[in-house]
Order: sequence, then structure tokens, then C-alpha cells
Amino acid sequence: MKQYYCLFFVLFLTVNNYGQSSIKKLLKKHNTESIPYLSIDSLLQKSDVILLDTREEIEYNTSHLKGAICVGYDLFNIESITSKIENKNAEIIVYCSIGIRSEDIGEKLKAAGYTNVKNLYGGIFEWKNKNNPIYDANDNETNKVHTHSKYWSRLLTNAEKIN
Repeated sequence: MKQYYCLFFVLFLTVNNYGQSSIKKLLKKHNTESIPYLSIDSLLQKSDVILLDTREEIEYNTSHLKGAICVGYDLFNIESITSKIENKNAEIIVYCSIGIRSEDIGEKLKAAGYTNVKNLYGGIFEWKNKNNPIYDANDNETNKVHTHSKYWSRLLTNAEKIN
């Protein structure tokens, strides 16, 4: 009987840590860390930041972090940002599903002269995996997250997955 409890415990830990370790591996594989990461815990301590959601509009409308501005990825336009955010020293946090697309947008912001850009580690998936609130297009709290693709959806462990 004790063996069954041990096996169950090991399986439980494996399943609960699967998304987190996979996010870590993917970020290490795809990112250069040219834009420094900001942890979710650190973001929760901040109040005066600009949040930029670098996912596509359909993803943003499904859910986003409170107060985030949708800037997109495929159709990202740096001129629209520079006209909205004139202070090049403002603290800007970029995020996407897990942090890969947001690093690309962060690099574009940095090239445009923004000096205080950070990439939310693990993106909205890790944000939600840690039970933090997300909001739909009408600013109502939701449990739905657009997963971008079936492949990426495996990294989201604590929300209703929308493709």
C-alpha cells in the first residue's frame, strides 16, 4: 500500500511540474534573454508599469492581464507605440503565451529607444497556472485562455483552453 502512495505522489509532482519545466526548456531553447525576465511574483509587487500584450487580438480578447494593452505580434507597429508611450524610460512589461513572442517585441521596443523593458517569465500561461486573475474583452474575470495552438496548450494547466 505504501508503494502505491509513493507512486501516486511521484506522478502528482510530475504532472504539476510538467508545464513549468516545459516552459523553462522552451524559453531556454528559443530566447536569448536579450530582454530581461520579470517574475510573476515581482510583477505582483509593482503598481506603475505599462503592460503590453504581444499576442494577437483574438488571444487578447479571450483573456489578458488587467490593464494590458494589445499590441499584437504579426501586425506590430512600433509607431503606434511611440505615439502612445512617449516616456522612453517608463517601465514596460511585455508578455505573450509563454514569453517567446514577447521577447521579439521587447527587442523592437529596445531598438526604438525604450530603456526599461522586461519580459514576463512564462507569460499569461504561467500567470494563470499560478492562479492569478485574467480578464476578457469586456473586463470580466474569466478562466479561458487562448492557447495559440494545440502544441502550446499542453503548457497551460490551470485554465479552460481555447484554440
